Amino acid sequence: MSSCKGKKTWPELVGVNGEAAAQIIMSENSLVTASTLPEDSVFTADFRCDRVRVFVDKQDVVTRVPKIG
Repeated sequence: MSSCKGKKTWPELVGVNGEAAAQIIMSENSLVTASTLPEDSVFTADFRCDRVRVFVDKQDVVTRVPKIG
């Protein structure tokens, strides 16, 4: 993760609406694309500097610290 450029984690977004969080992430680091996923999603484990997964609950509230990966 140290080779990724720009802001890498967003702990302040836990508890925020998922879509709003994704927009904030992309405005703070223009090198990433942020997308929301249900908190129980299955996903690939490959690491990418241009991706941020925003995990949300059924109310679309962020449940984990969004981070590059």
